[in-house]
Amino acid sequence: MHPPRRPFPARDAIDAALVGALLREQMPAWAELPVVAIAFPGNDHRTFRVGDGLIARLPADLDYVPQVTKEQAILPRLAPSLPLPIPTVAGVGRASALFPAPWSVYEWIDGERPDAERVRDDVILAEDLGSFLFALQRIDTAGGPTPGQHSAFRGDPVSQWDEQVSRRLALLDPSARDRAVGLWRDALAAEFCGPPVWVHGDVAIANLLVDDQLVLSAVIDFGCAAVGDPACDTVIHWTQFRGAARRAFRRVLDVDDATWARGAGWTLWKGLIMLTNNTPGERAFAARVLEEVLAP
Repeated sequence: MHPPRRPFPARDAIDAALVGALLREQMPAWAELPVVAIAFPGNDHRTFRVGDGLIARLPADLDYVPQVTKEQAILPRLAPSLPLPIPTVAGVGRASALFPAPWSVYEWIDGERPDAERVRDDVILAEDLGSFLFALQRIDTAGGPTPGQHSAFRGDPVSQWDEQVSRRLALLDPSARDRAVGLWRDALAAEFCGPPVWVHGDVAIANLLVDDQLVLSAVIDFGCAAVGDPACDTVIHWTQFRGAARRAFRRVLDVDDATWARGAGWTLWKGLIMLTNNTPGERAFAARVLEEVLAP
């Protein structure tokens, strides 16, 4: 008989003390470095700065464990073909009595999360991000991971969300609901005909780093990466960019109209899901996103 599976620790129990103990157990060269939790660690993983030049990244729940080994495998493969830095694996942690899952150490990348208000109209940042995704989509996909739970189904057909979208359309006022029904119908009709390409899976402002001049300096968090339909990576077109920046992103990314139609469907799904969240800030953001994607 197999021994019982050790319960996965609560999110709050994945703390700096645990990371320090794991370093002492598995990576003694870094055991004496200070460990500090990062202010915005994300949802899927807990992230800690280790000394000045490293970060430790641990899955926050059992569901996110497959992302760890996937990132360790794909990041070295993708990096040479991309025009911007992405995380570099510096150490591979193993499951042990201290923590029941693999984990990673990455090299620290200088930069900070961009301010949303400044991003809205920044044409250069939009162009740089479009160029990054354009390059990502042209990397050889042989042996790449197909979409699934590990990617939060990013790269899969947008039709997977049909029931969730249909159930939430009643949250919209009648005029917006009519537009949403038409947008969703168009998204479902614009089927992806391939070939599959690399997708980041979570192209959001939280996963971009910029320097003090708002120049895009890195793209991080490839936990939702997969090889599939690139429509999911267009969502930032509606969620963050406006005006000339939006047009620049669209021009540089250079995908077909069907991909934009499916991307609008992904954005509608995202907005409707966030509209039901309990956080007032997220509901307000969702309302703005839905206003943008449903604009006549």
